[in-house]
Amino acid sequence: MSKDIEYYMNLPYTIEITKRNDGDGIYYFARVEELSGCHTDAPTIAEAIAELEEIQRDYLEIKLESGAEIIEPNEDLPSGQIPLRMPKTMHKQLLNAAKKEGVSANQFAVVHLAQALGIPGNTVGEKLKL
Repeated sequence: MSKDIEYYMNLPYTIEITKRNDGDGIYYFARVEELSGCHTDAPTIAEAIAELEEIQRDYLEIKLESGAEIIEPNEDLPSGQIPLRMPKTMHKQLLNAAKKEGVSANQFAVVHLAQALGIPGNTVGEKLKL
């Protein structure tokens, strides 16, 4: 298979969009995580995504024309599942806390692990991973 521009444009690159406020107003900074230097900003999320797609295409075309290496997204991601052992008393506390919140123990644990790792949720004003 020939690795042309369409090949690279269809790879599942990680797009990161961050809402920012520089004192003059709110804007959105968008970047392709795997492609260093492939980024833009715009007043709306939709505009940031559209501009980023154009910039990504230009970026990849320049790399292809010059014969430079193009990083591909890492598809060797883990399954998202881990067996987890814990003391029975902690397990009971986890189940009770999840029940109190009205969510599954799995969902409760994932939310709290994300918070501990500093991974924000998908709410306005926080980092979005697309």
